[in-house]
Amino acid sequence: MAKQLIGIVSSNKGDKTIVVTVQTRKTHPLYRKQYTVSKKFMAHDAKNEAQPGDKVAIAETRPLSARKRHVLSEIIEKPKLRADSLAITKADEPERPATKTKADKADDQPTEQPEKKPAAKAKAKVAEPEIAAEKEETES
Repeated sequence: MAKQLIGIVSSNKGDKTIVVTVQTRKTHPLYRKQYTVSKKFMAHDAKNEAQPGDKVAIAETRPLSARKRHVLSEIIEKPKLRADSLAITKADEPERPATKTKADKADDQPTEQPEKKPAAKAKAKVAEPEIAAEKEETES
């Protein structure tokens, strides 16, 4: 009996070919933690009936091409909403007024920020009168 795999169709770009992503859970041999491994299989779809997002069953068969070794057995479940149907409904919706970004909000509110002077320059200015006073005392 041929091995059956169940997965989600991720692509149907090729003629009579689908790419099915199969996810399996494995347990790490040392740490005993479970993790998900996904693998992609190319399968033959004779009628071009599977669409991306469909849950399908594929069966192992003889090599049909360089990378195809499975055939589509059945379409188990079709998604309630497809990406292409969502794109159509989004195009039909009326546009909402654009929300303001942080940059727009900053432009609306004039903000006055006090200028900050570096501490080193401030100390230098304080020291200059003292030096000038010392020079005057030494000259006289």
